[in-house]
Amino acid sequence: MKKKSKSSALFIFIIAVIGFLAFAGFKGFVVGGYEFKSFDKVITRGLDLQGGASVLMEIQQDKVTKEELESTKEHLSLRVNKLGVAETIVTTEGQKRIRVDVPGLTNSKEIVDSLSQSGKLSFKGPDGQEILTGTDVKKATAQINQQQGGYEIGLEFNDEGTKKFAEATGKFVGQKISIYLDDKMIQEATVQVQINDGRASITGKSTLEECKATAGLINSGALPLPVKAVSVNNVGAELGVTAFPNSVKAGAIGVLLVFLFMLIHYRIQGLMANIALTLYITLTLFVFVEVGVTLTLPGIAAFLLTIGVAVDANILIFERTKEELAKGFTIKSAVKKGSENALSSIVDSNVTTLLAALILYSMGTGAVKGFAITLMIGIVISLFTGLVVTKLLVNLAVDCGLINKLAHLGSIKKGAKKHA
Repeated sequence: MKKKSKSSALFIFIIAVIGFLAFAGFKGFVVGGYEFKSFDKVITRGLDLQGGASVLMEIQQDKVTKEELESTKEHLSLRVNKLGVAETIVTTEGQKRIRVDVPGLTNSKEIVDSLSQSGKLSFKGPDGQEILTGTDVKKATAQINQQQGGYEIGLEFNDEGTKKFAEATGKFVGQKISIYLDDKMIQEATVQVQINDGRASITGKSTLEECKATAGLINSGALPLPVKAVSVNNVGAELGVTAFPNSVKAGAIGVLLVFLFMLIHYRIQGLMANIALTLYITLTLFVFVEVGVTLTLPGIAAFLLTIGVAVDANILIFERTKEELAKGFTIKSAVKKGSENALSSIVDSNVTTLLAALILYSMGTGAVKGFAITLMIGIVISLFTGLVVTKLLVNLAVDCGLINKLAHLGSIKKGAKKHA
């Protein structure tokens, strides 16, 4: 009785935790002014679900090393994110092409202009000699001009830049210093006093967006190699308006049918599998949020595919359990032996799928990589829920008396013992 009570308490606790996680993830809640957002508010959607711009940039140089390609990619990624755009996807294609996908932003001209500029910043004295460069700038930020209103770009120099700027402003008091970006003068100012605090500002930009874009160019520095846009595609959000809800609806119907099948065919044992599958779906979506997975239509397909993989592990265990029951083992012994005997088959099938996903990720691009990442995450979590959670729930259900008849397992086979 004591063991039964402990098993019952643990069983109820696990069910409560899974129920809370599922409720928090799918519905969200507010506690003490803090909002725990639901999955539909925090999971990032790709271009095919919310629209955006896709720009393919090509390095204008015949021979490009892998290091140069990666360096250019990082510069472009930093630059486009400084436009104030979140969840950009920057990937390399081939030996000298880089694709930049920007969900939610359809102004492709602004993106192309920002990506194509070199971003070389320089300060020049009245004699035309270069005083400082972008390498002397520690940080550039868009900010409000406290004296005149409007917006400006605040510059903070590093130690070397502070020293150079102090010398230059001391030397050219009463004269003009010009600031150039990509050989284009963006500001010219007369030095009133020597500036020793390592700070300066660039005015003349009319909007906050312009200041953010210019600050982004300065922060990312000059591109290692010149690039040119060879393909620009604007993706409307109309596809996502219908595709995403339809995908969610199809997935919900598919999961519901799986739940019904498991309940009808495996009864209470199937109910335990459904609870574990609920945890699987919830954990997978939580991981998507934490890892920052950008959900696309191929990604949704991969996610639904992994639900089938997760169910397959349960079916293998349950069918093995039936085989042990047919040999005359008790329910408790059959449940234990069933999970042990199914282990190798489950691991083999999942490892094979995982290897296929790794190959897709290493050799694929764009949507293929997204499909592969989603598939890998799903497989790893399905192994946990299938081999650990389902097994634990079924064993607890046996211990606390929820499963004590063959009818609770869905079928009665010849030779099986009718009680636990």
